[in-house]
This record gives sequence, C-alpha cells and structure tokens, in this order.
Amino acid sequence: MTLVERVEQALETMRPYLQTDGGDVRIEEITPDNIVRLRLLGACASCEMSIMTFKAGLEQAIKKAVPEISAVEAINIFKPDIL
Repeated sequence: MTLVERVEQALETMRPYLQTDGGDVRIEEITPDNIVRLRLLGACASCEMSIMTFKAGLEQAIKKAVPEISAVEAINIFKPDIL
C-alpha cells in the first residue's frame, strides 16, 4: 500500500464524523519530507472548532496509522478574528 493510500485510509476513519456536520477533508499533497497537507472542505473550512478537529482528530489519526509522516498541516484552517 502506498503512503497516500495509507493516509487516505486513516482519513476514512474520521470522515463519518466530519460528514455528519457537513464537512470533509482532502489530501492536497504529501511532500518529499513526508509532510501531509490537507484541505478542510464544506462546513469544516469555516468552523470555529476546525483547529481542534484537525489537531485532536485528523493529525492524530494520520500519525498513529502512518508513523513515518513527520507533520500534518491544514492549508485552510479557520482562524478566528482577534479584536
């Protein structure tokens, strides 16, 4: 199984939770130094809780299933405006 397939398999374990709330996630790229870059889709792209979903859910699932991944980044994570 390829690295992309293994990461995709890890994401599949989280997709039902994301899709329940109208969201999803897509792999944008895996760099040569094994950094996974994800794009949050649908409701996940604008959700105030997306950073928690990303860190506690997606990042942990990928790193647990594919230990050779050095980092996981979301390229469009929600960042609330700070007044």
